[in-house]
Amino acid sequence: MIDTWPDIAPSAGTPACGPPTFEPGSGWCVTRHADVRAALTDPAYQVPAVDSGPPGTLAWLRASVSRFSPPQRHARRRAIGVRALAGLDPDDLRHEAARLTVALVDRAGDHLDVMRDLARPVPLRVLADRLGLADPAAAATAVAVVATAYHPGVDPAQTARADRAVAALLARCPPAPLEVRANLIGLLVQSCDATAGLIGVAAHHLLRPAVPITAGTADLLVEVLRLDPPVRATRRVTVDAVRLGGRDLPAGSPVLLRFDAANRDPLAFGEPESFRPDRPGGGLLTFGAGERGCPGDRHALALASGVLDVLRERCRRTPTPLRHEPHPTLRIPTTVEVSVR
Repeated sequence: MIDTWPDIAPSAGTPACGPPTFEPGSGWCVTRHADVRAALTDPAYQVPAVDSGPPGTLAWLRASVSRFSPPQRHARRRAIGVRALAGLDPDDLRHEAARLTVALVDRAGDHLDVMRDLARPVPLRVLADRLGLADPAAAATAVAVVATAYHPGVDPAQTARADRAVAALLARCPPAPLEVRANLIGLLVQSCDATAGLIGVAAHHLLRPAVPITAGTADLLVEVLRLDPPVRATRRVTVDAVRLGGRDLPAGSPVLLRFDAANRDPLAFGEPESFRPDRPGGGLLTFGAGERGCPGDRHALALASGVLDVLRERCRRTPTPLRHEPHPTLRIPTTVEVSVR
């Protein structure tokens, strides 16, 4: 059987690759693959600082996890997550995600919404269980509440709900110092929207009513991540004056690194607009790079693969428009309706 690959156009607002550009009121926008990688791996570009709060609150969690930590605390906190993930077998995660997906699909009837029924609950329940949290289903629900308020700018009511969810998650974590428990919760929160977004867009692009695609799920997901990444961009701030892509950026400059543009850079990928799951080499920037690159990339792909393995066998997408949750840097489908065979 000859596979017919999906045609994945750039999402609305994806800029073309070019030199860094300055946008008044928002800062520098970086789009070329080489420039994005250079910024991700240069300590002169740091994650913007976040304010802390009382222990057990959302603000405290953000200030305690490795993702938002300053350089002097980042390595220690990152090591907590790396150690926790080192004890998890990606093959086991994939198998358990598939087992749970089968059970949920069997109970779904003729149709289900991938986002509501599978994309968030399955990976979170599996990961929470393997990280040792009590009552993984309840933990997954609490993580989703925290994730909705994780990025700054949400309303006070969302923050209050997230504060209560953080406190509940701390109580469900295995006994450990607060910093360790914070970074276990951070792994779950980081995986929530990104993994759900990958499952959702992959279901949209790959579960077509026509001829099924026969290539391996893991290879397909990597190419979906390149062409339609759930994390479109990440932010940095220059701590020194730097030169990037032929432009001089002063110290203190906000910088937006566009993964969606860099993953289509023709200087990094041959035929960048074509869907090619057999594409040689690496270069994918969706998981970041350098000392702050995602430590759980293999685990996220395994969890998503487990869900998609079952969906590809049992489901077909219904022909409905794809809409996304409003967010400046994430691209998460609101619903993905499928029929069950």
